[in-house]
Amino acid sequence: MNTPHVVVVMGVAGTGKTTVGPLLAAALGVPYAEGDDFHPPENIAKMSAGTPLDDDDRRPWLDAIGRWAHGRAGLGGVVSSSALKRAYRDRLRAAAPDVLFLHLTGERALIERRMADRKGHFMPTALLDSQFATLQPLGDDEAGVTVDVAGTPEEITGRGVAALAGLDRPHGPYEPELT
Repeated sequence: MNTPHVVVVMGVAGTGKTTVGPLLAAALGVPYAEGDDFHPPENIAKMSAGTPLDDDDRRPWLDAIGRWAHGRAGLGGVVSSSALKRAYRDRLRAAAPDVLFLHLTGERALIERRMADRKGHFMPTALLDSQFATLQPLGDDEAGVTVDVAGTPEEITGRGVAALAGLDRPHGPYEPELT
């Protein structure tokens, strides 16, 4: 990558954002920020109770992540955020226009197994269906890459680093990737 970018590791719950994000940040030599840490306590309580967040719940969370990404512009960084809808990614890009997205995706059964196996996380497996229903994959005009989550965290991270390196020039907020 030609310049330090802020990379948003995105995807539905259970894809490994919290695992891959720090590994990606280490590989790129930039700091990592855990997106869940930007949620206000009301959001965590709502999700812990098995209630999906709505757009009003997500706005302050996305704005906080956007402020962090804006502060890292030109310096680089990695932050996790589900960023499930195009409108959410647009909101992040409004705050940090050069942000790139690394969309972690995979088979629902694999993701559900991983969610069931993790301990101490507030997001219950019951919300996975709402996450998939909300997901709008990256559009062709969005700066980013998609990586499958099959394999070890190190393998996934390696694929992510390689895919991001394939983005051969900085993108504006709505420029399509040139191939």
